[in-house]
Amino acid sequence: MAFVVFVVLFVIPLWRICSRAGFNPALSLLVIIPLVGSIVLAALLSFREWPQPSIASREP
Repeated sequence: MAFVVFVVLFVIPLWRICSRAGFNPALSLLVIIPLVGSIVLAALLSFREWPQPSIASREP
């Protein structure tokens, strides 16, 4: 039961963050690894260059 709550609270939102940031959404599964996974994912999201959105996607 605790694992299901963990997945709902952490993995699913991180899946969406990674996909919207242009990264492979499977990176969110790293948080399942205790302590190390969340540190690695935070480092990847904070230090890697994020893809720039195209100008066409910003126009209404």
